[in-house]
Amino acid sequence: MDQGFLAWLDAQQGRQYELHERYINPAFVKTIRTIGFDKSYVLGRGAWLFDAEGRRYLDLLTGWGVFALGRNHPKVRSILEQTLSRDLPNLVRMDCSLLAGLVAEKLTHRACADSGRDPMRVFFCNSGAESVEAAIKFARCHTRKPRILFCDHAFHGLTVGALSLNGSDFFRERFGNLMPDTEKVPFNDLAALEKALHGKDTAAFVVEAVQGKTCAVVADGYLAEAGRLCRKAGALLVADEVQCGLGRTGKWFAYQHWPEVEPDIVCVAKALSGGYVPVGAVMAAPRIMDSVFDSMEHCVVHSNTFGQNDLAMAAALATLHVMEEEDVAGNAARLGAKTIARLTEIGKTCPFVFEVRGKGLMFGIDFRRPEGPVKLRAAWDALHLLNEGVFGQTVIMPLLHEHRILAQVAGYHTELIKFLPPLNISQEDLDYFLSAMQKVLDGLQDVRGSAWSTVRTLAKGAAVQLVR
Repeated sequence: MDQGFLAWLDAQQGRQYELHERYINPAFVKTIRTIGFDKSYVLGRGAWLFDAEGRRYLDLLTGWGVFALGRNHPKVRSILEQTLSRDLPNLVRMDCSLLAGLVAEKLTHRACADSGRDPMRVFFCNSGAESVEAAIKFARCHTRKPRILFCDHAFHGLTVGALSLNGSDFFRERFGNLMPDTEKVPFNDLAALEKALHGKDTAAFVVEAVQGKTCAVVADGYLAEAGRLCRKAGALLVADEVQCGLGRTGKWFAYQHWPEVEPDIVCVAKALSGGYVPVGAVMAAPRIMDSVFDSMEHCVVHSNTFGQNDLAMAAALATLHVMEEEDVAGNAARLGAKTIARLTEIGKTCPFVFEVRGKGLMFGIDFRRPEGPVKLRAAWDALHLLNEGVFGQTVIMPLLHEHRILAQVAGYHTELIKFLPPLNISQEDLDYFLSAMQKVLDGLQDVRGSAWSTVRTLAKGAAVQLVR
């Protein structure tokens, strides 16, 4: 197969949905087909996907933020090819990887250099969820306390520990008892956080500076005061930067928008992969790492099999170099501010738009029941009687089918549509997106239009399935 692998793979094109339906997840395939997302993408390049017919689609989903540098960035690919060509002694285990050390050096420099803090230490893993799992363990080990606080609407992953910090009951239900000693507090509510910390049995407060499921941004001063409250209670402040970190919000790390903030632990993943090899990392203050790995006996008390593999480390190192060379954080800051401002203006023309929010190139549109014309309120109510949370498809489906722009809602049973453009996207591509959004939101006000009729049919079908 190796000699003609690509030819063999080309011959299999068109089978993907059949294979997934039979061997992987039939329910997902049914969903994709129902909303008309069953495209056959055959090429990814930069901000664009291409289907078998050569049509291109602007990718504002980016694998939930994985493709921060766009798809198939040539420099990242080149570095990976060079790494493969060297036949490196990968994962010897009883040695220290040079590549891992170089990634750790660069990561901690970006996390700490501007603040004057001592360099953090780094633990490498394979995903964002795994980084959160490690953060939970490290916090409990260091503080010798059990409780972990998290925010409503939070999303930190779907493994059992991370799921225990999920702010949505939808993801938690049906999976039995989760990790004990966790408590949810309202986002951006310092009084509630202080009350929850009062018992002094809390190991950590885990928080996203920009929430992945809501695009809500912490209020100015919130993180700094949260850190002070945590220190007072003997707890750690954990910044989950899995989605909002690494340039996404216009800074290398989202918490750096507030220079006085110094999290004890920082979790990253997604963008660190360069879109090629899964990789996650946990950065923690030296005192925390030293309390976990406090002796030769405990030097591998927390570990994993693939966390420092050469391809993952090469992808991470290449990604960090490209982010520096292309100043993607600066691009996200400049174009993000312009895009959010323009999208806010466009939203004012549509009664269904409640708010546009976010930071940098992580932003969303929140839709609510309109206060305007009766026919629009009636259409909203009728749709929600059929199926809660399906309204977003009245925007998502026209974006894809009429304008070839890929996006999705931020979560289940939510009216928020989130956009995560590549951080090196051009102004021209964002202008195309904004023009399309104007047309889609204008069309949304015609309740007899194709988007409404299609989504009503979709909602009825979903409601029938729920009854069954």
